[in-house]
Amino acid sequence: GNAPPGVDPEAFSWFQAVDADHSGYISVKELKQALVNSNWSTFNDETCLLMINMFDKTRSGRIDVYGFAALLRFIQQWKNLFQQYDRDQSGSISFNELQQAFSQMGYNLSPQFSQLLLARYAQRSSNPSIQLDRFIQICMQLQSTTDAFREKDTGLVGNVRLSYEDFLTMVVTRMM
Repeated sequence: GNAPPGVDPEAFSWFQAVDADHSGYISVKELKQALVNSNWSTFNDETCLLMINMFDKTRSGRIDVYGFAALLRFIQQWKNLFQQYDRDQSGSISFNELQQAFSQMGYNLSPQFSQLLLARYAQRSSNPSIQLDRFIQICMQLQSTTDAFREKDTGLVGNVRLSYEDFLTMVVTRMM
């Protein structure tokens, strides 16, 4: 069939290929099988779930062809940014590249924090680096938690005082 109005024909044809059960929707499992990093590893479950939730207008845990087309545009934007920060064109982002990326995005984060992210999200190796899927996940989570922090930091002083439950509420509503 033809692509629905407003949907790129290439996105539509990819949607049909990814929709393995022909339900008219893409699940997290189907999305995971369709997306790969530069090292041919599939995207991780957490990133796929975050992205599905972002484009799932019905809160059904899956996306239709319109959500899928929007998701592809979203991934392409992140991929372009990722390639911009992947200075050595290795297909992954090293510690120094991650530090530069954060700085250029306007985040004032310590080297220790970047090291913590590498330890949490990089594949285990002597020279840990971040693949595209984890880069998208880290950036989405940073953006989301920064937005939550700014809601509480009304004076823009860089500090907030909140209860443990307020903190948990921020995390649960932004991350899960």
